[in-house]
Amino acid sequence: MHPVDFMAVAEKVMAQIRKGAFLTVQSGDDLNVMTIGWASLGFMWAKPMMTVMVRKSRHTFDIIEKTSEFTVSVPMVDVSKQLEFCGSESGKKVDKLKECGLEIFPGEKMRTPVINVPGIHFECKIVLKSAMNPAYLADNYKHLYPNKDYHTLYFGEIVYCYSTVDSKG
Repeated sequence: MHPVDFMAVAEKVMAQIRKGAFLTVQSGDDLNVMTIGWASLGFMWAKPMMTVMVRKSRHTFDIIEKTSEFTVSVPMVDVSKQLEFCGSESGKKVDKLKECGLEIFPGEKMRTPVINVPGIHFECKIVLKSAMNPAYLADNYKHLYPNKDYHTLYFGEIVYCYSTVDSKG
C-alpha cells in the first residue's frame, strides 16, 4: 500500500467507476457496501474532493446519514460479479461481504473499512451533504428517476488516497 496523488490516477479511476466501484459506510456496528457507478473527483474549498450519490431507498443511505465518512474502493482487477451483486442486493437482507467473498481491512485514516481488492482506495470525510432538488434537475436527466427516488450528494474531502496495486497506482 502506498499513497498516490488522486489527480494522477483520476482518469483511470473515473473509467473504472463507470464500470463500478465499492462505496463502504459504517456507523457503529452497521456496515454496508454498495456499488456506485457515478461519482466525481476534483477540488472544492481548496481541498481534494470525491462526491458520491446515494438514493434514499438504499440501505447505505440509512448508515451514511449517521456517519461523517465513507470509503471508496476502485478495483483494478475484474470483480464484476461482486460489483453486480453489491449493486443489486440490499444489505438489509443479505451480508454482501460474505455472499461475495469480499474482505475488508481497516481504514488508514478513517474508522470506515476499505474493501480488500487490488485498486485505488479513497478515505473521505463528509464535509457537505445535499439532497437533490428535482426542480433544478435538467429535463434530459429526469428519466433517471422514474420513481422520484432522488439522490443525496455527499461531498467527501479526500483524507487519504492510496494504491494496493503496483507502484504506478
